[in-house]
Amino acid sequence: MQDLSSRKEIVILVFITVAIIFLIRLFYIQVIDDSYKLSAENNVMRYVTEYPARGLIYDRTGKVMVYNQPAYDLMVIPRHVKKLDTIDFCNLIDITKAEFIEKLIAAKKYSYYKPSIFQEQLNSETYAALQEKMYKFDGFLVYNRSLRKYPYNAAASLLGYINEVSGKIIEKDSYYSSGDYIGASGIEKSYEKQLRGKKGVKVFMVDVFNRVKSSFRDGIYDTLPESGTNLNSTIDIELQQLGEKLMQNKKGSLVAIEPSTGEILAMVTSPSYDPNLLVGRVRSENYVKLQKDTLVPLFNRALMAQYPPGSIFKIVQALIAMQEKAITPQTMFTCNKRLINCHNHPFPLDVFGSIQHSCNPYYYMVFKRILNPGKSPNVFIDTEMGFATWREHIGNFGLGERLGVDILSEKGGNIPTIEYYDKIYGRRHWKFETVYSLGIGQGEILVVPLQMANLAAIFANRGYYITPHIIRNKNKSEGDNIHYTKIEKKYFDLVADAMAKVVENGTARRAQIDSITVCGKTGTAENPHGEDHSVFIAFAPRYNPKIAVSVYVENSGFGGTWAAPIASLIIEKYLTRELKNQRKLDRILEADFIHNAIRTN
Repeated sequence: MQDLSSRKEIVILVFITVAIIFLIRLFYIQVIDDSYKLSAENNVMRYVTEYPARGLIYDRTGKVMVYNQPAYDLMVIPRHVKKLDTIDFCNLIDITKAEFIEKLIAAKKYSYYKPSIFQEQLNSETYAALQEKMYKFDGFLVYNRSLRKYPYNAAASLLGYINEVSGKIIEKDSYYSSGDYIGASGIEKSYEKQLRGKKGVKVFMVDVFNRVKSSFRDGIYDTLPESGTNLNSTIDIELQQLGEKLMQNKKGSLVAIEPSTGEILAMVTSPSYDPNLLVGRVRSENYVKLQKDTLVPLFNRALMAQYPPGSIFKIVQALIAMQEKAITPQTMFTCNKRLINCHNHPFPLDVFGSIQHSCNPYYYMVFKRILNPGKSPNVFIDTEMGFATWREHIGNFGLGERLGVDILSEKGGNIPTIEYYDKIYGRRHWKFETVYSLGIGQGEILVVPLQMANLAAIFANRGYYITPHIIRNKNKSEGDNIHYTKIEKKYFDLVADAMAKVVENGTARRAQIDSITVCGKTGTAENPHGEDHSVFIAFAPRYNPKIAVSVYVENSGFGGTWAAPIASLIIEKYLTRELKNQRKLDRILEADFIHNAIRTN
């Protein structure tokens, strides 16, 4: 009996203990912890997103290139929309009655009770006019937003634009929701996470009709938005504007780099467009027009166009040949036009003279010596060995691959491989005579304008480059981004001297600037679809260079005629902040290779 009595007491004790635990938990939930209450109250609360100010973008001198302008999204809650003066409402926000009906139907499909965008990005004037009559339009409310504004009609492809997020982006990134905006190209896209900031939230109490009554608990659960990070770019906006002006009515590109830092001073693609065209409610309409434009202004030629380098490639060949002891600086070849076509100039020439006069047969022979080093009695094996050495050097110049610039869409150009030729001709069934055109920058070789400007920077630095970039990052060591060639400095010094002679008394006389020694190399890139492309790279001054430039002008002929003087004006502007040769400037501004086939000398 005592055992049963004892068990009974234990069972009663267990039930009492459990009851006490439940009572304590119930007291905690109802009196102390209000999280369940909040959950229940969610049905009568409205969460309103507070959008942060997007980060500003400055040029290297502190000028604002992109800022924010207030805009407003008109929202609608279909359940609350009552009879209203539709004509008056439509006139206020500049839509038709048919559009009003269409938008309201779309909002009802989304939700009868939740707010959705009715008309996005109203400007300040429309918002002010609407606010005066807002009391007449039940069911409509306004959320504050901002639009990007560009004070300079320049650098559109570089800066990029923002647009509304797609469903795929929303699925991938929980930060975004329907109606949000995201960087779609250029700096806006590459630095989206820094620029976008962090959203805030305001919580309101609403009644059974979903009308706002008050802030929930005096805003205790509200969070403030955090503005995006302002970005300091490396761009000189005055230089950018000049570059775009010089490239008007021309297809092509211009890139300028500070050799000692890798900072991009200007990146011009032409034709371009006004960045303000892709802002606000007109963005979609204008984007379609730009897409259909046969001049493809949305195509960033500085990063994406791929061209043969032409004769500019000769200075790279000279360096490789001297480094590999295939030639010496004193090696002379005659200008044998039976080997390959060339223009008239003095001969025979050494390395210095071959660069000054851009002799094709000279580099035919130079490339032959590189590809046939005499390491094997079998000419095919010998060519393969020489080609492998040559291609390794070319890669060290940042060619044939992306440089890693900090904006997206960069192309890597093309440097053919042994595997490529094996596939076409069969393994060890090709030799120098098969690929000789590579020696003068033709054949399968393709480069992008950014790579050519970077090549000029390598010559300016006498053998190395720093990864080109557009946004300054104070927390990142530049030492991590230095890339060295395997060419001795003495050979760069020789080539730099020859490049100075090219401008002083060679193929690029039009690039001369008073009191400034410009070192450059012209090129005429063959174009099977029409007139050849005018190409020029340069750096200045000769010692302690401050700027390196590449210019491509499509379908304009010889490199010294158009690309060289354009580059010289950019160099002069950057180094002196003024332009003295008005005649040279006027000649460039008057040239039109889009509407007129100008071929004057």
